[in-house]
Amino acid sequence: MTDAQAAFAKPSPRQMADAIRVLAMDGVEKAKSGHPGMPMGMADVATVLYSKFLKFDAGRPDWADRDRFILSAGHGSMLIYALLHLTGYKDATREQLENFRQWGFKTAGHPEYGHMAGIETTTGPLGQGLATSVGFAIAERHLAARFGKDLVDHRTWVVAGDGCLMEGVSQEAIALAGRLKLNKLCVLWDDNEITIDGKVSLSDATDQLARFKASGWAVKAVDGHDHKQIQKVLAWATKQDKPTLIACKTKIGKGAATMEGSHKTHGAALGATEIAATRQALNWPFAPFELPEGIKTAWAKVGKQGGKARKAWEGRLLNHAQRDDFTRAMAGDLPNGAFEALDAKLKELVSTQPALATRQSSGEALETVFNAIPELVGGSADLTGSNNTFVKDTQILDAPSYAGRYLNYGIREFGMAAAMNGLALHGGVIPYGGTFMAFADYSRPAIRLGALMGVRAVHVLTHDSIGLGEDGPTHQPVEHLAALRAIPNLLTMRPADTVEALECWQVALQHKTTPTALCLSRQKTPAVRLTDAGENLSRKGAYELKAADGVAKVTLFGTGTEVALALQAAETLEAEGVPTRVVSVPCFALFEQQPKAYQDAVIGRGTVRVAVEAAIKQGWERFIGEDGGFVGMTGFGASAPAEVLYREFGITAEAVVEAAKARL
Repeated sequence: MTDAQAAFAKPSPRQMADAIRVLAMDGVEKAKSGHPGMPMGMADVATVLYSKFLKFDAGRPDWADRDRFILSAGHGSMLIYALLHLTGYKDATREQLENFRQWGFKTAGHPEYGHMAGIETTTGPLGQGLATSVGFAIAERHLAARFGKDLVDHRTWVVAGDGCLMEGVSQEAIALAGRLKLNKLCVLWDDNEITIDGKVSLSDATDQLARFKASGWAVKAVDGHDHKQIQKVLAWATKQDKPTLIACKTKIGKGAATMEGSHKTHGAALGATEIAATRQALNWPFAPFELPEGIKTAWAKVGKQGGKARKAWEGRLLNHAQRDDFTRAMAGDLPNGAFEALDAKLKELVSTQPALATRQSSGEALETVFNAIPELVGGSADLTGSNNTFVKDTQILDAPSYAGRYLNYGIREFGMAAAMNGLALHGGVIPYGGTFMAFADYSRPAIRLGALMGVRAVHVLTHDSIGLGEDGPTHQPVEHLAALRAIPNLLTMRPADTVEALECWQVALQHKTTPTALCLSRQKTPAVRLTDAGENLSRKGAYELKAADGVAKVTLFGTGTEVALALQAAETLEAEGVPTRVVSVPCFALFEQQPKAYQDAVIGRGTVRVAVEAAIKQGWERFIGEDGGFVGMTGFGASAPAEVLYREFGITAEAVVEAAKARL
């Protein structure tokens, strides 16, 4: 053994932390891109957390009762990549670290869920990791109430930076967590007083400890480089009856030879000269990405130390009365017979033909499937009665039991959507949450992140057009449908009646890797599906609702409440001898997944094409072409009753008829 290797034969905790530091600076240096300062500063905290507290088994990263570690400060991604590599996660090879931020490798610039085992959520947009962690913590408490502590008893640990705490969503998240007394949630704040521009004091003077304490958290401060202090305060955190914030006073770029504490280490490589000097200062005489055997052994032991607990848990699961339900729920599979009642209801609706607001229809869908799918956990951003998201007699999910299935999220749209992502990512829960569609602007960043990750979360967005009426243009979505449709891997669905609403809910629940935005009306709309199709037509994204009487000359397209207007217009055109077909388009994204032959048949090329929707035109060119007619909005709405608004803005059956005639 060389002298250099001998110095690490029995590494100290500080030397184990230094391994994180050198891997972080080497990865960023090789990529010539990244953020070395945060991983170097939080290396000591991470070492104590992983070696003394985090319950995990690197060989079984999918263990259901593992602790969740969330790097909310996702720019410091080399911290988690280094930890996963050191502890022996199969995906986190040396080659992956050496190709940080490169095409085709799993070590993305910010941690991405699904790329590498051990990454619980995609982070990077600051504050969202922290907000998502609240959903993880809620899921743990809820599933512990459902299945018992024998199967569910773990913690959620979060590393957050100053940027995470400055973002407004952080207040939504911590207020909700404090109200729910999520005592198994612990936030480790990298309190280094540095942002990209320089000192935090340039832009912020918040007393974060007082802020968290006022929101119902237990708080403590600690020297983030003193391993004994860190261990003591983490032990304290595990004994609290409320969520905990630990302010870890650190130096950004800790260990760097001359740049320690400098904001310059935040988002740029240290450079060859500084790295050489840092290696010398750390007594680390090894080539980039090379680790001494003692370090490898010590960290590998950390990666395996949860094996005993994991095996004991597997034994408990094997003999547990709820084993099959637990395994199914965590896999995200729906129960057998999940849609029996819904299928029966669909057959009933074609004969009863109710005229309902589609928000009411959505409520009926929930009533139909809620008891059959116990994983459904819902809520609303303080609009429960308007969103129709509450199923009668449902218990509220709240401290101290957490067994309920309905969450009062409060007026926190962004925080709700982020928590829904966390609930879905944790597993065992299928979240849905409601707000007004106009306020999807508040929750959009989390909806987008959910689509990027591919999680099943159902966003119930009611009051979907000028049809909400008197509340006026601040509440009337106009551009929102186009904006939501622009998000990849999001099913933006606007059902036309109760049948379509039930079908859309079924599709949303069956898509395990896609979030859904259900866009639902405040005003009533007549039934348009009057016969039993024998299949879920909404699943196709668009379908012919009414055939032409003869060879079609006109094709009318509509969504939601405007499908009824298209049908009225078709009736008028047919009476005037113009064969007209009507196509309902509940979901653009699903239509794009259909075979080209089906798409061509539905679009009706060779006919005059006109679309009607109480929203802007953007996106409709896919159906009507550049020269097709569009009846809809070109600006914002106004305050008046719905029927007046539709008339004054020219969204009428008569306008659809005129648009078609003008093109014949």
